[in-house]
Amino acid sequence: QVQLVESGGGLVQAGDSLRLSCAASGRTISTYGMGWFRQAPGKERDFVAAISWSGGSPYYADSVKGRFTISRDNAKNTVYLQMNSLKPEDKAVYYCAAAITASAGPSHEYDYWGQGTQVTVSS
Repeated sequence: QVQLVESGGGLVQAGDSLRLSCAASGRTISTYGMGWFRQAPGKERDFVAAISWSGGSPYYADSVKGRFTISRDNAKNTVYLQMNSLKPEDKAVYYCAAAITASAGPSHEYDYWGQGTQVTVSS
């Protein structure tokens, strides 16, 4: 089993930056594809970004492309989401997820999910 814990969320102003972390425990995620998703109030959960086991092939939703960067440190069993130029519409609960497949993307099946961290962006 893999446990995922997100951190780094908070309240920021539009234009600010945040870095989310997703720390895994229970087993190594070095061979797992990893993704970030978000869910705004009253909306479905949406794909944000994904990264393969090696850190290559990052994939982003169009809404965050050029502003967000996903990365991973397999030695620390942690995945990150650097969010720059935040907008009020980025407000959501952000979740990380792990896929036992080596790659990851918006349509992959994710096997483990964290509890989420709240990001609020004021205008």
